[in-house]
Amino acid sequence: MTVTAIANAVAVVTGAASGIGLATARVLHERGAHVVLADINQGGLMEAAQRLQQESSGPRQERGKVLTVVTDVTVEAQVEELMRQAVALDGGHLDLVVTSAGIGRGGPIDSFTARDMEALLAINFMGTFHCVKAALPAMRRQGRGHFIFLSSVAGKLPVPALSGYCASKWAVRGFAAALRAELYGSGIGITTVYPSWVDTPMVQQAEADSQLLNIQALLTPEQVADEMIQAALHDQHDLTLAPDRDTALILQVMEQDPEKAEELMGRAFQQRLAQLQRTHQEQEPA
Repeated sequence: MTVTAIANAVAVVTGAASGIGLATARVLHERGAHVVLADINQGGLMEAAQRLQQESSGPRQERGKVLTVVTDVTVEAQVEELMRQAVALDGGHLDLVVTSAGIGRGGPIDSFTARDMEALLAINFMGTFHCVKAALPAMRRQGRGHFIFLSSVAGKLPVPALSGYCASKWAVRGFAAALRAELYGSGIGITTVYPSWVDTPMVQQAEADSQLLNIQALLTPEQVADEMIQAALHDQHDLTLAPDRDTALILQVMEQDPEKAEELMGRAFQQRLAQLQRTHQEQEPA
């Protein structure tokens, strides 16, 4: 049995200071969960906790608890301490872990640095791995529990100028599939979430930093949070959120003919490069 109810569940959310993590923590707390907020951003974490407490309704004794733990998900010992505090929060159970801590960096491979690649893998993938390793013993003991992994449509697609980000999100996808098979019959479930562009600080920064990425955010963090909590309650393995027609179409092509999808995305990317080059030349002084 995976997670079947939110009320009184103990839920850990990484990346909880902003974006999808914060939205998810709010949904969980509104539904009566005891929420453990984790983020490397201490100031943002405190603000998030205050926001949850202020938004709470009903008698104080009926509200879910809110705990903050400053955590760098790339540091195994810190993640272990996070899960230790979560298990101790309400009588020794740990019901849900949402791994939404993540970063996004892009650019042509020619100029993409090893440091950027290592950071993407360390946070987006190894952060997920550390959470599983640290939470699994408690879930094994109780014979139930659920993980929600945040991947991306970039974890299903070959997106030019996002090779490092794609690598980290494809890694989450492969890890989830193999782990789901390994945990079959254990009562521990995994939902992997693949959203298209979401209106978060990370995506806003990516849009400002690179003209190569044709970004159009059509999802809100609140939409993603609602959808993935429902998916977890139904033990849904794959939740893909692609409201725009172009992304939905290329996902379908990728499933049916990966080589064709690579060709289409590559051609579109080269056309965008040519367009940017023409625009640049037109703006140059005579």
